[in-house]
Amino acid sequence: MKDKDLGSLFLDGLKDIYYAERKILKALPKMARAAQSEMLRDAFLKHKEETETQKERLDQVFEALGKRAAGKTCPAIDGILEEGEEIMDQYKGMASIDAGLVAAAQAVEHYEMARYTTLSSWATLLGHTDAAKLLMETLAEEQATEKALAQLAKTDANKAAMAA
Repeated sequence: MKDKDLGSLFLDGLKDIYYAERKILKALPKMARAAQSEMLRDAFLKHKEETETQKERLDQVFEALGKRAAGKTCPAIDGILEEGEEIMDQYKGMASIDAGLVAAAQAVEHYEMARYTTLSSWATLLGHTDAAKLLMETLAEEQATEKALAQLAKTDANKAAMAA
């Protein structure tokens, strides 16, 4: 068996996050429909548009590496999204659903931030400057989304859940 180096690990990580972004694209409209707050619904729809751009950036990264854009099953994101599905099922129509949806979305964002931090670092080490810039751009968006979700939880979703 051939030794796998950092380049192989980087490519595997790209495939992982590519799969994750595609799964997230499918989950965000469901989360928007489940949200009771218009602000949360709008936040999910806005992030869906950002996620489409992030997937396109990953396409560019694969292209820059001379590789075909492809995902590989990521049990971590599958599990995180499954937890979000459970919240949508168990808290449907309840005042606490938005707090649960924000928490689920934050878990997704934290996973993505961890991946993009690592991938941008590896891209830099491997000399893939353009890829590193694209990955860092996405990382900044993920950080901004998590910050917005935290604020939404603090000022809206958690208070609505407590009031019920």
